[in-house]
Amino acid sequence: MRAIYSYGVALVIVLLLAVWLASGTLVNGGHGPGNGEKPVVSLIEKNGGPLTSAVESSGINTKEPDAIDPAKSIAERNNDKGNGTNAAPRSVRIEIVTAQLQPIDVPLRGRTKAKSTVSVVAQTSGIVQSIDVQKGQAVKAGDTLCTLDAGARKLSVDQAQAAVDQAQTAFDSNAALVKKGLAAENTALGVQSALAAAKAQLESAQLELARTTIKTDVAGVVQDPMATQGAVLAIGQPCATVVQLDPMLFVAAVPEAKVAYAKLGLAADVTTVTGDKVKGKVTYLASSADDATRSFPVEIELPNADGKIRDGITADAVVNVGTAPVIILPQSVLTLDDDGVLGIRTVETGNKVAFHPVTIVKDTRDGVWIVGLPPKLNVITVGQDFVKPGQIVDAKTADGEQPS
Repeated sequence: MRAIYSYGVALVIVLLLAVWLASGTLVNGGHGPGNGEKPVVSLIEKNGGPLTSAVESSGINTKEPDAIDPAKSIAERNNDKGNGTNAAPRSVRIEIVTAQLQPIDVPLRGRTKAKSTVSVVAQTSGIVQSIDVQKGQAVKAGDTLCTLDAGARKLSVDQAQAAVDQAQTAFDSNAALVKKGLAAENTALGVQSALAAAKAQLESAQLELARTTIKTDVAGVVQDPMATQGAVLAIGQPCATVVQLDPMLFVAAVPEAKVAYAKLGLAADVTTVTGDKVKGKVTYLASSADDATRSFPVEIELPNADGKIRDGITADAVVNVGTAPVIILPQSVLTLDDDGVLGIRTVETGNKVAFHPVTIVKDTRDGVWIVGLPPKLNVITVGQDFVKPGQIVDAKTADGEQPS
């Protein structure tokens, strides 16, 4: 009894398997798409029969709506699904933007720097008799910094003055004799030459004496190195150092991408880390870039009559380079093309997608400032990463407006 039951189950399985195989498709390759395919049941009933009718009526061979037709190419299948050349244009959202004139500012980060640091040196040798300034003291041009011992220089001046007086007396006496006809006129040449030589000697002695008083030719603040009282100064040794703080300089570097905007004479607003704010102008722009940073050194001259701005203070500057047509866009609309170039995608005439490289001149909370674009654009704000240049799209604004 058990054997009969087992054989019966096996028979049912075989019949089910046979029906399943008969419902399949036999593929004989090498005959092209759709060729060489026929139902397995046709091998049993070449001209149809009850089995063929049963398979067809059962719906086993009926293809599902989304089933892949092996007789069609990939392009044909994409067309059937609406993803090929016959596909409906992709929908994107655009924003119609118009360029507007805006002041273009170039931010710089740098530091303040004294316009000059002058070492006031002795022009004659001698012992320092007195130091007439203190370190940190503000001085004006012409102020005395140090005084050297005059030594014999005063005596040299007195001696030269006596020689001048003697030569002047001889010159006056000769002139009187010539006037009376008691001396030849050519005798005046000798006494006149002697008088000129005596005066020159006097001026030289006076100049040497004046050099014992060391004065500054620039205004600024006194700092080290300074001489000490009693020290011997040789010619060329410093009495004191004067840092010229008015005008002050702001030094920084302009990136090579923005150097085209920099020009001499441009106005700038400088703010130091100590909170001081001052207006200046660009007075120097290097003609060659730094090899390490690929940036161009720049100097901005700042008025500093009160000496409030110190040397070496970190500061920020904003240089106004003029006005330009600017389009302000959110950063989210920026994208990259196949070559990695940063830009935006727009919708042009005929609803075709176009790509525009961008030049960003400023980044604000309201968006990035872009120059060099047409005055009016239909910028894709949603879907820009899913379309390519030349593709036809269905573009609308958030309000349903069509591209203009």
